[in-house]
Amino acid sequence: MTPVAALLARRIAANGPITVADYMAEALGHPVHGYYRSRDPLGAAGDFTTAPEISQMFGELIGLWAAVVWQQMGSPGPVRLVELGPGRGTLMADFLRAARLVPGFRESIRLHLVETSRPLRERQKQALAASGVAVDWHDDIASVPDGPIILVANEFFDALPIRQLQRLPGGWHERLVDLDEAGTGFRFVVSPGLSTGAALLDPGVRETAPAGAIAEICPAGLAISAAIGARLKAEGGASLLIDYGTARSAPGDSFQALKAHRFHDPLTDPGTADLTAHVDFQALSRAAVEAGAVAQGPVEQGTFLTALGIEARAETLRQSGAADVDAALRRLIDAREMGSLFKILALTGPTLDGPLPGFGG
Repeated sequence: MTPVAALLARRIAANGPITVADYMAEALGHPVHGYYRSRDPLGAAGDFTTAPEISQMFGELIGLWAAVVWQQMGSPGPVRLVELGPGRGTLMADFLRAARLVPGFRESIRLHLVETSRPLRERQKQALAASGVAVDWHDDIASVPDGPIILVANEFFDALPIRQLQRLPGGWHERLVDLDEAGTGFRFVVSPGLSTGAALLDPGVRETAPAGAIAEICPAGLAISAAIGARLKAEGGASLLIDYGTARSAPGDSFQALKAHRFHDPLTDPGTADLTAHVDFQALSRAAVEAGAVAQGPVEQGTFLTALGIEARAETLRQSGAADVDAALRRLIDAREMGSLFKILALTGPTLDGPLPGFGG
């Protein structure tokens, strides 16, 4: 057994089956053996690759998007630039380079990165050293100082722990992780009683899902989205949430693992593979709006990047002799690649008028 598996096995043997959320939280976030606490998961030598790692175009366009939004906000100074889960710092390095094109924007930025992984914090420090922008790191968004914000979260919400519910003839029950019969591995079981988590389901899913259906809720994601919404209402600003998932709430089992860029059994070798689930953008939007924000989108990533001018940027890079531009462009915007699976949701404070770039503006 992996160290995390051994810890989970002892916990289950002592106290009984645990929720999928508890399983994910331990496998990903254990302070010593957790997947995100003990390694750099990105790139060819890791387990997955994100859009900023595919091409500089992604971070550059997000940076220009933010600069235009800053102008729509009235060009406040200072503005808190916040990134949740910044990875290796690649997106932010490209963002800050593009930000120089808009006078005054880069000088107004106070950069705050929300990152719990110490290895990744070191990578971010290295990536941003040449930018000349001071960085403050945080374990959560609550410690970011007051003031208007521009917030970016790319592939952050998909790694937050989810709960899974299954509809049986008598109602919704919790899907749990238990030891297998041999006591050496893990399996899914269903709680004998009804789950209180059913109250968090979208009403349409809760009432109309067929018998046997599995539905997912992400309490941590809803809480963070609500916190962003409350912050935007109180301080003003905008946020951009980028992830793979569904535009509308729907039943389905999306719990999965990636290891060495291949799908992996999520109940095998916990702590050594990335565990994720599809993001429910309708649920995130509802949580933020109920907290006082205004939502725009979600729109598909391909649509968004095309509206921001990624094809023109690609042509400039081709003319400069950059390699693999066409392959990167295809991965980012093609519907068969990341273009349709990935969605982008914008949240703003109630005083920010008009559509944002990429959302009709």
